[in-house]
Amino acid sequence: MSIFEAILLTVITASTPLVIAALGELVTERSGVLNLGVEGMMIMGAVGAFATAQLTGSAYIGIVGGVVSGALFSLLFAFLTLTLVANQVATGLAMTILGLGASGMLGEAFVGAPGVRLLPIEIPLLSAIPYVGTVLFKQDLIFYLSILLVIAVNWFLFKSRTGLKIRAIGDNHASAHALGIDVIRMRYLAVMFGGACAGLAGAQLSLIYTPQWTENMSGGRGWIALALVVFASWRPWRLLAGGYLFGAVTILQLHAQAFGIGIPSQFLSMLPYAATVVVLIIISHNRRTTLINTPASLGKAFVPDR
Repeated sequence: MSIFEAILLTVITASTPLVIAALGELVTERSGVLNLGVEGMMIMGAVGAFATAQLTGSAYIGIVGGVVSGALFSLLFAFLTLTLVANQVATGLAMTILGLGASGMLGEAFVGAPGVRLLPIEIPLLSAIPYVGTVLFKQDLIFYLSILLVIAVNWFLFKSRTGLKIRAIGDNHASAHALGIDVIRMRYLAVMFGGACAGLAGAQLSLIYTPQWTENMSGGRGWIALALVVFASWRPWRLLAGGYLFGAVTILQLHAQAFGIGIPSQFLSMLPYAATVVVLIIISHNRRTTLINTPASLGKAFVPDR
């Protein structure tokens, strides 16, 4: 395998959890709910997937465990913000802190345990194509799921009746309620989908990216996923491109360290997060575009009888 192919493979592996987690948050925000607890849901998915894979001996069942862990954790966020009408920003931050703490406690018994790695799926003939064959057609299941999810979410939001309802709720929940749409129910489903995607992204971390359990292994990826949604202007295809851009920044700084480039390792390590800040600053200058694409009801509580 050439160095070029190796770099592309690592970029794909690093980008996949960002794309999946951001995609789930995109659907959640399209419904008008701001979930800042993506990091906590991702790490809960990571520990849930690793523990399930360890106990069953199957990485595929581990994926299910990660998805279920993220969805259940998001259900707690939904109950607090949608049923009890708690502040979404404060609750999301609390969920991140809770997730980091709970995952450390639940995963303590699995520290140092050998991981159950999810093996790649080799597509006959296509995987033998020079350069792109290994990169695109000899990947793990979660990579293929990430591409399918982007296609499915794009169709769902902009081509289906239910997707139109989700966008209507995000733009004006009062008008959507007046038209007979069950706002709370739709938001519950959107939040749980976002949590399931965060859990799937966490499963990718503990079963593929680094097939082991270490505390805080999400490493701030949940926050980058949140920034990706804004970067993509709440559009799935832009999100896919942005995810691979941020993934490339993450991996290239690692390769720069490996090649011995004379730049402090601390500076290289902060590049993905510095890139996130720079992108948000650039986006904030174009307020007209941001306001047009931002769901008008984002972060606003809704109580049906008011």
